[in-house]
Amino acid sequence: MTSGGYDPNQNPQGGQPYGEPYPQGGQQYPQQGYGQQPPQYGQQPPQYGQQPQQYGQQPYGQQQPQYGQDPYGQPQQQYGQDPYQQQGYGPQGGGSGVGADIGVRIGARVIDHLIVAIPVVIIVSVLFGLGTGGQIINGVLSTVALLAYFVGMETSQGTTLGKKILGLKVVAPGGAPKLTPEVSLKRNLYVAAQIIPCVGGLISLGLAIYIIITTSQDPNKQGWHDKFAGGTQVVKA
Repeated sequence: MTSGGYDPNQNPQGGQPYGEPYPQGGQQYPQQGYGQQPPQYGQQPPQYGQQPQQYGQQPYGQQQPQYGQDPYGQPQQQYGQDPYQQQGYGPQGGGSGVGADIGVRIGARVIDHLIVAIPVVIIVSVLFGLGTGGQIINGVLSTVALLAYFVGMETSQGTTLGKKILGLKVVAPGGAPKLTPEVSLKRNLYVAAQIIPCVGGLISLGLAIYIIITTSQDPNKQGWHDKFAGGTQVVKA
């Protein structure tokens, strides 16, 4: 035992006894665990009681973006989705773009035929009678009058009186503002079948029934006469 309270027998190697704390004023450094990387240059060491960040772990309070989500907060465009529809740009052309129901179209066509046919029948019956000659003349004049009526109204107004009464209009192929005379003549050419003597009325009626069937089966409500004219469409005005 020596003076001063220091016993060399307890620490024969000299220096600080094993298990004693570091000298006062010195900085204590925590021991690194197995597999733990030392802090990099410029990186703050973890504070007391704070767990080190694991690989792939997001910082506290920040969530990892889900699949298909823009990390900046805007949803990403889905595959097969039209970007123009997202901006509000619909199909080209006038109207609502949805084909009108076949029942309304039949009603408009009946009104148009009555508007044209009744005056023609009255004039022909007064001038030529109701015999065979009168029926032939009536068929020719009715055909010419109907074609002139449909072509004139569709090219100048984009509709007919019957369609206007029921709130319909005809859209030109490709969304053009107006129908050309050639396009309008093509979509109404089936009317010319009634010019054939004796059987013309039946042929025209058969073509009209075929128009009704093809229009009902088409998703865009376009009959064969619309497609024959290049893609016209009757829509709500």
